[in-house]
Amino acid sequence: MTDAPRSTPEEPWPVRVVSQKVGAWIAKLGWVWVDGQVAQISRRPGAGTVFLTLRDPSADLSLTVTTNRDVLDSGAPELREGARVVLHAKPEFYAARGTLSLRADEIRQVGLGELLARLEKLKKLLAAEGLFDRARKRRPPFLPQRIGLVTGRASAAERDVLTNARRRWPAVEFRTVNVAVQGPGAVSQIVDALRVLDADESVDVIILARGGGGIEDLLPFSDEALCRAVFACRTPVVSAIGHETDAPLVDYVADVRASTPTDAAKRVVPDLADEVRLIGQARSRLERAVRNLVDRESHRLTLLRSRPVLARPQVMVEQRAAEVSALRDRAGRNLHHRLDAATDDLRHTLARLRALSPAATLDRGYAIVQRADGHVVRAAGEVAGGDPLRVRLAGGELTVTVDA
Repeated sequence: MTDAPRSTPEEPWPVRVVSQKVGAWIAKLGWVWVDGQVAQISRRPGAGTVFLTLRDPSADLSLTVTTNRDVLDSGAPELREGARVVLHAKPEFYAARGTLSLRADEIRQVGLGELLARLEKLKKLLAAEGLFDRARKRRPPFLPQRIGLVTGRASAAERDVLTNARRRWPAVEFRTVNVAVQGPGAVSQIVDALRVLDADESVDVIILARGGGGIEDLLPFSDEALCRAVFACRTPVVSAIGHETDAPLVDYVADVRASTPTDAAKRVVPDLADEVRLIGQARSRLERAVRNLVDRESHRLTLLRSRPVLARPQVMVEQRAAEVSALRDRAGRNLHHRLDAATDDLRHTLARLRALSPAATLDRGYAIVQRADGHVVRAAGEVAGGDPLRVRLAGGELTVTVDA
């Protein structure tokens, strides 16, 4: 199989033409309002032009802004690095260098009232999307294997979390990611740190910690991108930003809101001393329960052993033996009684038989006369003279002949 032939390319454009077309397309955008955070201000002595570096708080992206010193002094005379501004500018493409910049004719520093209003609007938007829903919040594990900590380098918040957590549970492990917690780039660094810790399978809970500060200082923790990053984490997130009175938007999105970094340490790990005390109390209750059970069963055994059937087991045999002996005596008496009665009946019957028997009659002097054929003669007319007769007496028998 052969490769398909390539189509003939069109006439290529020179770089300058491409640059000119890009510049022409950007010029069509016209004037726009731009919101951002001032990362750098460059005021050259004696120069009428001021250069600003405007950074997107939620992304690693910045643009150069040029403006007249009078515009800056009239709109934001006290402008400092890290301030939030809104400026009216026209995008410009510098063809020679291939760079994009903004030329501003009006600059406004965002005031506290306006900033709070924007935060309230964002808060309502996130709440409507369900990012604050309590039903989706997860409970951190009782004893995490490893804790992820996102905080400023060598900050008091980092020290408070590590010190208090290790005081409560000395064996606790941390994976700390140090980031900028205010100013340009803070949001992007915090979001990246969250993604790194959330991807770590050994991290069971993540703590966002920062010390106190003004509303402008805590502004990164109310950024929409950070709130959505916290919402997307599969690992429970604990927010410990500022003091108890501070309430950045990330507090509402996080699974647990701690009033201070110290409070976060208390919420994430248990107190070893308290757990030992609770275990001791549980063991004491268990020992009392077992002891009561043993005592109760021992008392039951004592009661059972005190019963006659267990105190003297032979009683049952003796009772049954007595019953058998009594039944045997009763049977013997009944048998003797029946035998005596039968003997008396037999004696009476024998007496009657003897009284009625022919032998008894013969003993009284009577005789039985029989003919030769054995027929008993009861009347004289039953025989004739010369008939032989047999006379049975009590003491023998006689053979006689009838004379008449």
